[in-house]
Amino acid sequence: EPTVRTELMEQIPPIAIFLQESRPKFPTAFFEYLMPIVVRYLTDVNNQVRKAGQEALLILLEQDLVAQSDIENKVCPILLDLSAPDSDDEYKVEAVNIICKMASMLSRTTVEHMLLPRFCELCSDGKLFQVRKICAANFGDICNAVGQEATERMLIPKFFELCSDSVWGMRKACAECFMAVSYTTSPEVRRSKLSPVFISLISDTCRWVRQAAFQSLGPFISTFANPSSAGLYIREDGTLSIRPSAQDVNANPCQPSNNTTVMSSSANAA
Repeated sequence: EPTVRTELMEQIPPIAIFLQESRPKFPTAFFEYLMPIVVRYLTDVNNQVRKAGQEALLILLEQDLVAQSDIENKVCPILLDLSAPDSDDEYKVEAVNIICKMASMLSRTTVEHMLLPRFCELCSDGKLFQVRKICAANFGDICNAVGQEATERMLIPKFFELCSDSVWGMRKACAECFMAVSYTTSPEVRRSKLSPVFISLISDTCRWVRQAAFQSLGPFISTFANPSSAGLYIREDGTLSIRPSAQDVNANPCQPSNNTTVMSSSANAA
């Protein structure tokens, strides 16, 4: 029964945490018994079971419970199979979604060598606009996961393709994540390549794209500032924040030292 398998998946993370805490007693139980079930359910015939498996996997990755060898030898290969060009449409959409979500939880080397080439292929998927839409919406997170060199070498050309996509929803998604992409690039790329593309989005024929671009204009401009003097930086959650100076903190010792949030790269995504 699919409901039984779904319920089982929901219990995997707490069981895994228990086994991790009791590892001297159960040194290999999770890797030998539970992890294979999670991987197998990523290809289950029932979509609710697959969804529960995906959620369980993300929790396990977030809690750092999955060994690097399992990520590279079990998880990534199945996701690459599911996102292959000849894969079923529903499976492909789910696979690219989970690839984007897990990128920030994996090592930069794993993402760049195992997942980045497939992500670039999916950005140009001419069959399913849903796949390209997911790629566009998560583009900033992928850039942040792989860093400047890989972003400029492999991702920026794909980003430009999505910025000129025939589907306006794709261009809107690119406008919304423009700050996060810009923050990952060098000042020269930002000035000579990204700026003209951003201007084209502000002048887009679709008003929804133009509106999203204007909402991202301030955050995009902020990426041109010198972080050391402006105090602007991007948090791990994609939020543009300002770090208060020592002078400000000393002037008001009662003021919390928490960073002040200026704008989120996806605050207006809705």
